[in-house]
Amino acid sequence: MAIISSPLSAPKRQDTKSSSTRLALEAKIQKAAESVFAEFGFMGSTMERIAQQSGISKQNLLYYFSSKEVLYRKVLQNIVDLWLERMVFAEQKNATPEQLIEAYIRGKLQLSHDKPDASKVFAQEIIAGAPMLRDYLRTHLKPLFDSNIHLVQSWMDHGQLTNIEPEHLFISIWAMTQTYADFATQIELVLDKKKLEQPDFDRAAKFLTHMVLHGVLAHK
Repeated sequence: MAIISSPLSAPKRQDTKSSSTRLALEAKIQKAAESVFAEFGFMGSTMERIAQQSGISKQNLLYYFSSKEVLYRKVLQNIVDLWLERMVFAEQKNATPEQLIEAYIRGKLQLSHDKPDASKVFAQEIIAGAPMLRDYLRTHLKPLFDSNIHLVQSWMDHGQLTNIEPEHLFISIWAMTQTYADFATQIELVLDKKKLEQPDFDRAAKFLTHMVLHGVLAHK
């Protein structure tokens, strides 16, 4: 008796291809939205402009994201998730404080290099009081921040760091690293650069790491 292949096998392959195409287009839309929101802010941005930046029709854009607010929230969530990936102190328990702090600084700077528009959108949201991001930050950022504070406090207790306020260590690193994205125009102006390139971020990472470690490591 002949074995007949299941008629569902071909549609499954089509579904996989369709899903992959959809994800690629959504990523393209979100990248375009980052650029538009970074330049015009939430209030000044329009779905028409985002559609044009994406290279698709507004009708097609609305098929994937039903409103500007839905798309804006998705962009913000992706930004925070990328940021949280750099906050992994507690997941590298065998590393030294020096290694973890340097990796943290370099990771945050690299994010400023790779996703400058995303950083600007995040900054605008925070300056506005985080009306759409506050709850997400409270549930996702705050627990990880508290865990990192606890780890830094343990380094201080073991005499590896000087007596500092851990909260302000992180706040200072955020300010210094995100400046290279949020205020890139100012930095480019004073450095006579048309655009900040990877070597500029590498030099910044070297300087900031040296400065931070010199200030917080316990001298033996």
